[in-house]
Amino acid sequence: MAKLRPDCIAEPLQVSELFYSIQGESTFAGYPCAFIRLAGCNLRCSYCDARYTYEEKHRLMAVEQLLAFTRQHPAALVQITGGEPLVQEQVYFLLEELMWEERLVLLETNGSISLRRVPPKVVKIMDLKCPDSGMSDQMDLANFKLLTPADELKCVISSRRDYDWAVAMLRTHIPALADPSAIRNRVKILFSPVTEKLAPAQLAQWLLDDGLQVRLQLQLHRTLWPDKTRAF
Repeated sequence: MAKLRPDCIAEPLQVSELFYSIQGESTFAGYPCAFIRLAGCNLRCSYCDARYTYEEKHRLMAVEQLLAFTRQHPAALVQITGGEPLVQEQVYFLLEELMWEERLVLLETNGSISLRRVPPKVVKIMDLKCPDSGMSDQMDLANFKLLTPADELKCVISSRRDYDWAVAMLRTHIPALADPSAIRNRVKILFSPVTEKLAPAQLAQWLLDDGLQVRLQLQLHRTLWPDKTRAF
């Protein structure tokens, strides 16, 4: 068991919810996962489905309490999500302790804050906010160079405008976007439709027409539990 440093114990984290469920997104979809959803976000995306993380009251929890929760599910993935986890300084201590305990950790982040301080073994799942989100000008583009083949880059697509913008950005920052042989040597790329605005089949057709090596992502948890809107 990891030994927490005094500075790690000092400050609690603002937590929206903790839950154990099936991972519904990313290339890890389908695996059991212990979720730590932190409160607060620096962006206000038009399609946000987790507004409660910054609109509702949060609870304060020490790093040790969060580790105790993850230890209840020792065989599960651990995902740190939000909101935006990196707005809280103490999250770096939490990530370090989870690494010390040799957990497989996914960090879901909105792409507006530098990834430079994230521990190397953490799997970074970074959004690239498209124009219809209203937040595309908030991206830290230097993060492209910090993503590895173990990491994932997600574009949430609401329209053809979003799609064309995302493809242009990726062609600029990620080489060999249409080269199958390059998949293993670059960040994984996922396009996810805002289903209320864009039919998944339409997005699939655009990807097929352009021959891009991009993974179409649908939210598994919404298929499993269509009536639930949170804490899947």
